[in-house]
Amino acid sequence: MKKSIKDLGDIKGKRALIRVDINVPLDENKNVTDDTRIQAIVPTVNYLKERGAKIILMAHLGRPKGEKNPEFTLEPVAKYMAKVFGEEIVFIPSVEAAAPYVEKLADGQIALLENIRYYKAEEAKDDDMTFAEELAKLGDFYVNDAFGAAHRNHTSTSKLAKILKPAVSGLLMEKEIRCLSQALDNPTRPFTAIVGGAKVSSKIGVLENLLDKVDNMIIGGGMAYTFVKANGGKIGNSICEDDQLEVAKAIEAKAAAKGVKLVMATDVLVTDDFSGNGTNKFVKINEIPDGFEGVDAGEESRKAFADVIKSSKTILMNGPVGAFENPKFAEGTKAVLAAVVEATKGGATSVIGGGDSVSAAKKFFKAEDFTHVSTGGGASLEFIEGKVLPGVAALDDK
Repeated sequence: MKKSIKDLGDIKGKRALIRVDINVPLDENKNVTDDTRIQAIVPTVNYLKERGAKIILMAHLGRPKGEKNPEFTLEPVAKYMAKVFGEEIVFIPSVEAAAPYVEKLADGQIALLENIRYYKAEEAKDDDMTFAEELAKLGDFYVNDAFGAAHRNHTSTSKLAKILKPAVSGLLMEKEIRCLSQALDNPTRPFTAIVGGAKVSSKIGVLENLLDKVDNMIIGGGMAYTFVKANGGKIGNSICEDDQLEVAKAIEAKAAAKGVKLVMATDVLVTDDFSGNGTNKFVKINEIPDGFEGVDAGEESRKAFADVIKSSKTILMNGPVGAFENPKFAEGTKAVLAAVVEATKGGATSVIGGGDSVSAAKKFFKAEDFTHVSTGGGASLEFIEGKVLPGVAALDDK
């Protein structure tokens, strides 16, 4: 276990240098269009504020690639955050100019540093600690609350934690690690994983790691057609990775050897026009006609998935089971999520793990309907694969 801000002693008047993930979407007028990530850091900021720490937030926005590009300035985000916290957020225009701003901060006051990715040294792969040392001068202790960036071995996410001590997790980071670890390492059984998305290749690590842990695995989305083709089925124009056919067979063999029940779609919704305006019909998954592609789990499959989910006590979802972005192809993913919500109401633990599954969960339900909705896309994926996240590893152990 890693130390968190709850393990700190008296921090009144101390400078808390905090890495957060507020990489939020902005419209053309620089208005925040989804503040989920900002809301997620509120508990940590308020905890430190109430205890009289001076708060200096570091974050990135987009990919400015080490250049000071006004298109990626965090200034509009600071203005938005002022509304969230009900007070002015001191905006620090650069690391070089930060010292006088930090000196003037009152206890409990919040400042936000300009985009940390304006500096090439932030993303540098070398062992040079110069930039980390420069940042370390701004704080008395380090907090990482940016789970969404924890899989990055960057200066502000891992190098800094090796210099500025104590280095502890924020409340969001702590919750992410706790919820994902508990689901993976200490699940109440039966434990079911729902793995979706387009490609087998991007989820091999997830599938491999989960097969050692789960009782049931539901495979949906575009990757299912690679399994169907590997077993000699006809998949029409459906997405398929021909170089992963042997991998699909190996995953099936491993599931059988481990006694894991693999649950695949038996029927699918197919279309001859991905916009949804052509012919859409249900067919058996291994009998997709030429000119058609699978875009969603069929009615039979939705019921089979839901039955497994509702009988589970721990559920981890990573990826949708159809092209849910189009309302005509969203019913399968919606049905799966509805079953997860029902199981959660019945006492099951449900974790929605990053990326598209989070978008779908928020589109059709509320975050509160699940035990935990992860804020990290790539970070969740790597955590579920069993990889060590640099931003977590660098923090102090309890």
